[in-house]
Amino acid sequence: MILQFKDKMPIVDPTSIVFPGAVVTGDVVIGKHVGIWYNSVIRGDMEYIKIGDYTNIQDGTIIHTNKGIPTHIGNHVTIGHMSIIHAATIEDHALIGMGSIILDGAIVKSHAIVAAGTVVPPGKVVESKTLVMGNPMKFVRMVTEKEIEDIKKNNEFYVQLINEYKNNK
Repeated sequence: MILQFKDKMPIVDPTSIVFPGAVVTGDVVIGKHVGIWYNSVIRGDMEYIKIGDYTNIQDGTIIHTNKGIPTHIGNHVTIGHMSIIHAATIEDHALIGMGSIILDGAIVKSHAIVAAGTVVPPGKVVESKTLVMGNPMKFVRMVTEKEIEDIKKNNEFYVQLINEYKNNK
């Protein structure tokens, strides 16, 4: 469901899909070939939310903002099921594991992996090509080239799946 909030209507590229049960409202821009999967909530009612191209926001995820802190999600990003992204920045090619919580002002840099169930505290930075896990997050190790390739393949899989759903008449 795509809903206007005050004078702001979400802009969703026609190549993208908002699945049944998902809600996108307010000052939100969604790029090309993006999947907003079932029961996700994208709420741009306090600041804007920008979601880049070829990104997938998996089932039950909540994306919100805070006064003065928008949310930016880059290109080719995977956000796992039931995650919360709150007034944070996720750069290109990052992977956010299922059930993770990324809090106000946090930044997840390119090619980083946030393991399932991890909490990234307010204002913290997950450096590029690092794996973090835990509550609060802790650096585990550098991401391998194989993991970077696996993230790319997973992202491509979801783009293909989005297209299959869009063409499933």
